[in-house]
Amino acid sequence: MFIGREQELQSLNKHYNSDKFEFAVIYGRRRVGKTALINEFTKDKETIFFTGVETNAKQNLDNLSRCIMEYNTGIAVDSSFSTFQSALEYVFELAKTKRIVLVIDEYPYVARSSKSLASTLQLLIDKNKDTSKLFLILCGSSMSYMEDHVLAYKAPLYGRRTAQFKIKPFDFFESCRYLVKLSDIDKALAYGIVGGTPQYLIQIDDTLSIEDNIKNTYLNSSSVLFEEPNNLLKQEVREPAIYNAVITAIANGCSKMSEISNKIGEETSVCATYIKNLITLGIVKKESPYGEKSSRKTIYSIEDNMFRFWYRFIPENTSLISRGATEIAYKRISPKISSYMGGVFEEICKQYLWKLLLEGNCAVNFSDIGRWWGTNPKTRSQEEIDIMGADHDFALFAECKWTNEKVDNGVLETLVERSNLFNYKKKHFYLFAKTGFTQGCINKAAEIGNVTLVTYGDMLKQ
Repeated sequence: MFIGREQELQSLNKHYNSDKFEFAVIYGRRRVGKTALINEFTKDKETIFFTGVETNAKQNLDNLSRCIMEYNTGIAVDSSFSTFQSALEYVFELAKTKRIVLVIDEYPYVARSSKSLASTLQLLIDKNKDTSKLFLILCGSSMSYMEDHVLAYKAPLYGRRTAQFKIKPFDFFESCRYLVKLSDIDKALAYGIVGGTPQYLIQIDDTLSIEDNIKNTYLNSSSVLFEEPNNLLKQEVREPAIYNAVITAIANGCSKMSEISNKIGEETSVCATYIKNLITLGIVKKESPYGEKSSRKTIYSIEDNMFRFWYRFIPENTSLISRGATEIAYKRISPKISSYMGGVFEEICKQYLWKLLLEGNCAVNFSDIGRWWGTNPKTRSQEEIDIMGADHDFALFAECKWTNEKVDNGVLETLVERSNLFNYKKKHFYLFAKTGFTQGCINKAAEIGNVTLVTYGDMLKQ
């Protein structure tokens, strides 16, 4: 069953219904659901669906020819066009009288094997765009290739596309649609464990406990996810060992460039290149304190939850897992999960605020939100605010607590005090809690007035 991607499907269908030449670029990391999206879009449309393979140009041309002939005759014909240009000219000709979708999936494989393919497509698009009803879709998992060789200003196909879609993992609320039978708390835990990538979400069995799912997916050496980070890095990058070292360093608390550099024994300039690529892949994220652009305070963390969980818990337990000591490994991991979920809950709260904003229900119409940290000039102590966002002179400040105890009024008072480090004329405060708030906190919020108290359960009811 296909779940989600309503916005992308709506946009694709809008372009399809134009009944003129359209060229969409769809790209994103592996396992994120690009091909599933295209299959859903094309299921009721006349489509030539060709998937490139990592081989030579002749093999890819033979496969494309077979797809074209099968579409045109209804049977698999073992004959081939002499060139990619002649094959694509044939498709453009077919599409002069009727709407046809041509999908070239894993486009980077084909383009790397045939260096002139991009220029050939450019030539044919320019020649036929005013008379053709072809809907061309180029899809690729190599993020850097798609951005540098398809979307970039110097790329031959630049300026020809009529739509582009960078497919990202689902957010928490979308991911819950895969986790219907889990309890509310377990939905958050499942999201924290595998993130929002569809291929990882379907590894979760929502009829089992989170403990059993962790054992089945991560603590089982034959499971899909046990080797997934290593396999994905091997497919995406040329030097997976160094990338692996960078991610491991970040997972173990090295958040600054200098710390990462020292940990892995590489120059900061070298580390910067690897980290930039990991950011492009959506594995690592770069943060500066909200409202500041100082690179001196820039820190790095793991953005993708599957990678976060794997690098946080699996490497140190690999020997146990490989020997089948599942129960021992889980007992080592289990006490640390609640602490691990603190950062996950902060991200869920950010997504909730974005959801409120888009629905017109947020107290502050922020343009962006983020974490803030810095030195209190009065106390010279380090302070941190989980979430900040602003709209000119109106700002929101939020604190997120993933604990089994109810949040007390002291948390709210501290948040209000820290907000005084900023000179906004109007302020609104959000407190997010896993289980709820003490009566003292509820009374204090009512006294202050500009406070919204949100439990995790409230977030799921929206």
